[in-house]
Amino acid sequence: MYSRSSEPVRFERDCDAVLVPQGDEVVLPVGTVGYITQALGGSWTVFVEGNLMRIAGKDGDAIGKPPAEPLALPEGATDADVERVVWEQLRTCFDPEIPVNIVDLGLVYVAELFHREDGGRAVKVRMTLTAPGCGMGDILVDDVRSKLEQIPTVIDTDIELVFDPPWNQTMMSDVARLETGMF
Repeated sequence: MYSRSSEPVRFERDCDAVLVPQGDEVVLPVGTVGYITQALGGSWTVFVEGNLMRIAGKDGDAIGKPPAEPLALPEGATDADVERVVWEQLRTCFDPEIPVNIVDLGLVYVAELFHREDGGRAVKVRMTLTAPGCGMGDILVDDVRSKLEQIPTVIDTDIELVFDPPWNQTMMSDVARLETGMF
């Protein structure tokens, strides 16, 4: 779901938020009013008192939004089934300022699935940012980790930010370039 409009919102309870792009954590008190400027991947970017802030999916109820449905895999899911869901989940991770997922932005360099000795699965991701100094790096890494850990049978994740090779616009998919006007 993506919103280009400014849907008004009033916080129904105190809510954790992250300032964009600084990455600082704040608490928005009950009764705060603002506007949803982006609704993608199960999180929201809101404009409050001159600032953009990211609201995590787990806190959607604070702004009257329903929680995401739990993920399910078919009985006897194969590695290919799980890998497909890994990439689907990565496509639900968005930079709060850019309405394009991190896969189409070209930020994911590696996403590999491994078997653990206990029978569970682990996922290794190497990703980058559009700008090395972006304050949202830890937030994006946490978003990737939490989305991948929602996948049944995935017990462990190894998410690392890397900056070699440095990201550039040629790494974006054609869809991403079209969406951002960089074609």
